[in-house]
Amino acid sequence: MEFMSSLQSGLDELKPSLFELLSEQQLASLIPPSLRYLLALATHRHPRYLLRLLNSFDEIHAILMLLVERHFLKVYQGGFTENFYGLKRERVLRVRGGEVPRAQLGAASQVRETLKLRESDIWKNLAVMVGLPYLKRKLDESYDIHAPQATILGPAFQGQRLPANASLKQRFMHYYKWFIRTVYPSVNAVYYFSLLVFNLGYLFDGSKYHSPFLWLIGTRIRRLGAADRAAIELATKPKLPTRSTLRPGQNRSIFDPRTLSLAVYPHLLSSLRLALPASIFALKFLEWWHASDFAHQLSKKATEGVELPPPVIAGLQSPPRKENDLASDVESKHENNTPNGKSAPAKDYPKPPVDANTLLPILTVPPPVKPQTDICPICLNPIVTPTAAQTGYAFCYTCIYKWVDGTHDRQLAFLEGGAGEEGWGEEEGSRKGRWESGKGRCAITGRRVLGGTEGLRRIMG
Repeated sequence: MEFMSSLQSGLDELKPSLFELLSEQQLASLIPPSLRYLLALATHRHPRYLLRLLNSFDEIHAILMLLVERHFLKVYQGGFTENFYGLKRERVLRVRGGEVPRAQLGAASQVRETLKLRESDIWKNLAVMVGLPYLKRKLDESYDIHAPQATILGPAFQGQRLPANASLKQRFMHYYKWFIRTVYPSVNAVYYFSLLVFNLGYLFDGSKYHSPFLWLIGTRIRRLGAADRAAIELATKPKLPTRSTLRPGQNRSIFDPRTLSLAVYPHLLSSLRLALPASIFALKFLEWWHASDFAHQLSKKATEGVELPPPVIAGLQSPPRKENDLASDVESKHENNTPNGKSAPAKDYPKPPVDANTLLPILTVPPPVKPQTDICPICLNPIVTPTAAQTGYAFCYTCIYKWVDGTHDRQLAFLEGGAGEEGWGEEEGSRKGRWESGKGRCAITGRRVLGGTEGLRRIMG
């Protein structure tokens, strides 16, 4: 199937197959969304400078592609992606049959110069290659915006009629929306149906055009031959001015306007030929890297010996005291007895965090003593299904979920009058109304967890 059109065309070996043309069109259609995606990622980091560019991406892309495609049409006689597939564009002779297959074998250079695109042909092709896709994207975008209004509003949409004293802009937008809703679907169907007809005609050698728009401008797609490659090599040679061709007051500096127009600018655009395959290779490599197990194993080995300290958060209570610390406090009480038999006052317990709105203390649990521990700070057992809060601390999934939800047994027991945490809440009886249970907060810091239980994240690996 790939060489069907070539086999049916006899001596015409320069006629590309339909599948080559469709592959080129698919590659060309992938460039705009890829560039838009990269620009959107960069805009998240620098919105102040790039937001306007992202909002006007279609117009900026059309202007840049107009410059790039015009350069490639003049030098390589084909579009940017067409040159990547070894294709070119040429005029169709206005003779009977429009073909000179035998002359192409004997006088390839003369035939190439005869069929070479003229300046008017270049602008016609630019209208088809740049202007038509830009117009199609804008119409599709308008249809996605305005067409659903009539479906959602239903009969109520009929009441949105044009006012009697409408301005010119209002009249234009009214009829434009009417065209988008009523006429454009039929135009879009005719567009794709005509492409299908020409593709089938080209596949079975019934037409030399694979697109109706190329038929309208009298241009067809061909393969590059030996004469084309020789002409391209000659056209891409450096054209720096020599001492004999320098005009008075002109120098050979790279910043000279003549040097920029003859050497720097063309070579800068021609370098895109290398950027396209390099970007495709980089994209495929990244796709393999993220999909393979090799990258996962490599990143896992790189992080095995890294010990991360616990997050430092302002206002966090001091870590809990150990049993030997408590014993030393008891000994210090006996040693520091006053002459009248009274002991010195004991050390103050750390103060719990206080809610800024209710001014009530918040129930929290002590942070882990060691930076790296597998013990859950809530249940004091080995962590099962590690889950991190937005503050950076890890807990058992069940423990932190119930704590943020406010249903953990430790919270309920404390509010009902159970033993206080680290000496907190020594008052007797229920603590409801006098303490906050820590619902919706991190169990260690008392900070709000954005999103509630939806803000918790499983720790993978």
